[in-house]
Amino acid sequence: MQFVLSILEILNQYVGGLSLPKIDGNNLSIDLSGIFPTSGESSGTAVIGPALDWINNIVHSVASDSIVSAPVLLLAAGVTIFLGVSGEAFFKKTGIPDVAFLMILGVIIGPVLGLIQPDVIIEIVPYFAAIALIIIMFDGGLNLDLKSMAKTAHFAVILSVVGFAISVGIVAALAHFGFGWEWLDSILLGSIVGGSSSAIVFGLVRNLRISDKAKSLLSFESALTDILATIVAFVMFGAIVVGTLDLQTLGDTIGSSIAVGLILGLGVGLPWMYLSSKFMKGQHVYMLTLGILFVLYFFANHYGESGALTALVFGLMVGNKHRFAKLFRFKMPNIDTNDSMHNQLTFLVRTFFFVFVGLLASFGNIEYVIFGIIATVAIYIGRVILSKMTLTNSFSKLDKKVTTIMIPRGLAAAVLATFPLTMGLPNAEAYPQIVFTIIMASVIITTLGLGGAKKIPPPECTEGGFVVREQPKTAVT
Repeated sequence: MQFVLSILEILNQYVGGLSLPKIDGNNLSIDLSGIFPTSGESSGTAVIGPALDWINNIVHSVASDSIVSAPVLLLAAGVTIFLGVSGEAFFKKTGIPDVAFLMILGVIIGPVLGLIQPDVIIEIVPYFAAIALIIIMFDGGLNLDLKSMAKTAHFAVILSVVGFAISVGIVAALAHFGFGWEWLDSILLGSIVGGSSSAIVFGLVRNLRISDKAKSLLSFESALTDILATIVAFVMFGAIVVGTLDLQTLGDTIGSSIAVGLILGLGVGLPWMYLSSKFMKGQHVYMLTLGILFVLYFFANHYGESGALTALVFGLMVGNKHRFAKLFRFKMPNIDTNDSMHNQLTFLVRTFFFVFVGLLASFGNIEYVIFGIIATVAIYIGRVILSKMTLTNSFSKLDKKVTTIMIPRGLAAAVLATFPLTMGLPNAEAYPQIVFTIIMASVIITTLGLGGAKKIPPPECTEGGFVVREQPKTAVT
């Protein structure tokens, strides 16, 4: 917006008579009376006057309306897709992810230029979050190998549970002693940003030259922390409303959510693989699979699960079709990560997801920005210590480096940060500002870390970054 106003001011110096922009409430107005052509004006001014008037109308519309016209939104969408494709190619070439660039684009077209106002974003958050959650978690399940996941399950559980607890403790302590918040409010803030974003991690590990073991570890860990963050945050919402935290309720809620996710994912995933195999030559198998996902999301929410675990488990079933085909002895449909339609849909959702997070940006109190940066650095230090204590020598230097810096927070945190506003909780206005700062800072740390990790060559073996230990040779007698 400021850039546009600067251009208008320069043009004003050329044609004369254009007053400075005035702010009237939420509306931006610019007096163009001095540039409209009169009988004594030249033809050049007659052209420039209406042109500046047209620009003024655009600026006024952008500043005053909650959402711009469809053509402008389509322009923004086109630019987003272009940057998404360019960013993906840039990532494959340099190893530096495009996440930060797309989020900054969201900040530009949202808070900076005002093409889309915050009240509109808050209204569509539940809808976009649901679609992004379903597609991204399903894609993550498709890319998880059961055999590799079984090998890294203990590492993933330790990193997710202990790492989540450390992050919650760090942020809660900083909020309690730094801002003087109550412990319940502080723990809520910590739970919102306690886990890494599975949407970001899934997208990053697919293109990294690390071992399959490390990819499964990071994907499984991020999925678990996303689920933990959502469940614990909603338990804390209720605890703040009633004024007390019941640990038994917390345990029961986590247990029931996991049970619902596993029952729905497994109970529908396995039969669907068999049914889809009966019409595998059909043209709409993938679309039917998406339909099943949407129905599963409804039932998961109805029975108290966020839908994340259900979509992940369902994708895990479909993604490991060859193993189940061998086990149950029937031919499986060709729905996997090489499916062109799935790749295109996942790309669109991920690209707009990152821009959407930028649209949720909220700036105001500089103390919240400083707090967010300090909290992110502290989370990163905790991650470094935990990774060194957890990862064994069976992981290569590259695997360890990538695992250490993989701390991005994402859409789950951004969405959860809006609930205190709608629920009227204490310090509600602080959550979006702090959370967005932590999201941006964590993404920047991850981006810089991956940029440094690309300098570490993977070991020369067939398993990527995984170090295969040689067995000691026995002496020949």
